[in-house]
Amino acid sequence: MAEQLPSRFTIRVYGLIINHRNEVLVTDEFQLGMAMTKFPGGGMHFGEGTLDCLKREMMEECGQEIEEIRHFYTTDFYQKALFWDDYQLMSIYYLARLKEPVQVRISTSAFDFEQMTNGNQSFRWVSIGELNTGEFTFPIDKHVALLLKQYLTGHS
Repeated sequence: MAEQLPSRFTIRVYGLIINHRNEVLVTDEFQLGMAMTKFPGGGMHFGEGTLDCLKREMMEECGQEIEEIRHFYTTDFYQKALFWDDYQLMSIYYLARLKEPVQVRISTSAFDFEQMTNGNQSFRWVSIGELNTGEFTFPIDKHVALLLKQYLTGHS
């Protein structure tokens, strides 16, 4: 008997926010009872386009507008959603820059908050040349980190 495939989709939109020093913005968060490192972004609402979703998410998470937005990658393999049964995850990534001046608080260490409490979040810049796919929590972010490194440095 054929396996029952998920009948629903969840769409997530992420920003690969690059600065003038060739660093990418990553977010360290405690959500849904777990610590995670990922690219900033989140879930698309019904009736919202992907660019509107990314702009909204960046305002919600960073309090910043973004510019120079261009598509980088859309998931091209099957990924079951981690947190919901019977959902397939589709992720869309855009290259972008924060509008100057950068106002979001940037940390120099991962998980720069006092307690592992749901909703806590910190941001840090990571050199693309030193990007380590192993530090990302989710499979698609790991894949995109490798693609980004290859794209911008020519190294794997």
